[in-house]
Amino acid sequence: MSQSDQPMPEASALPYSRSRQLPPYRGIVAVDAKDFTGYPAIEHGMISQAVLQVLQWSFERAGLAEVWHGRRFPASTGDGYVFGFDPAWMPFLIHPWLHTLQEVLTEFNVNSVGTVRIRLRVSLHIGPLPDSGGEFDGNGTPRNDTHRLLDSRPVKAMLAASNESITQVAAILSDRCYDDAVAGGFTGRHPDHFIEVPATVEGKRFDQRAWLYVPAPSGNLYDRRILGDAVVGEHERAQAAAEPAAGQADGGRVGSGPVSYRADRGNVNGGGTVHGGQHVTNVEGGQQVTKVRGDYAGRDFVRGDSFGGDYVAGHKAGTVHGNQGDTFHGDKKERRR
Repeated sequence: MSQSDQPMPEASALPYSRSRQLPPYRGIVAVDAKDFTGYPAIEHGMISQAVLQVLQWSFERAGLAEVWHGRRFPASTGDGYVFGFDPAWMPFLIHPWLHTLQEVLTEFNVNSVGTVRIRLRVSLHIGPLPDSGGEFDGNGTPRNDTHRLLDSRPVKAMLAASNESITQVAAILSDRCYDDAVAGGFTGRHPDHFIEVPATVEGKRFDQRAWLYVPAPSGNLYDRRILGDAVVGEHERAQAAAEPAAGQADGGRVGSGPVSYRADRGNVNGGGTVHGGQHVTNVEGGQQVTKVRGDYAGRDFVRGDSFGGDYVAGHKAGTVHGNQGDTFHGDKKERRR
């Protein structure tokens, strides 16, 4: 073979060195068992096997056996499981699969022998990942982000705050997954079934918009105060920032728009014109807020960040669009008449 017939050496695999085709887009689903490390080590293998069995049952019962048997780059994570699939199926994983998984886990926990209960966090994402049948398929940023979503504060807080006898599944969808499958109208759940949250992971450089979905909510899960230290809409932030001077020039008047008062481990939201002073008292496990003077007197109590086992610290929520919870606009005197 002459020198001219020799194949050209392969171009560098370094990023930005040359253009190349994107890997195929894959849906990614990852699950994680709540409180796995809280069980004795002797039970870990049994729980891992049970998670796998529950997943298979749920996919088959939901009419998605094809997805389960055709899963790509599957891997056990010890306390959970992850695999890729054709993203065309994503709307069906959001619904009915998540709802079916809730049903299967409820039955499993009712009939489970012994003290082991399995409750799952689920994350769903879409992105380009290598999938050629090789040993290292499925590795890439979308896969990493799927696991970060699974470990993020909002979904942990949501499952921890719920009733363990009712809520067995809490899911978090990436923004891309939500936009493509939910906002696009392709899944059998209305967008109002989902809660927008900032997904952050303590100790990791990760902060993305995501969407929570709980097939069987219990307790006060729709109370946004569960999710973080301050829940304030963009409009409220803009109004509060635009009138900081008015609050100091009017003898205690704090703006004319909604105002957010922050506590160390909770949140207090106020709105309208508030005269007089406000007093905030932090108490262990929650925050008690007393409005001392002014046109409106009342108090609110928010339970803290520890929910039935899991402890979630730090910032767990950020911008929320629209009116949430107890935000009160306008003149409170007018509302009492």
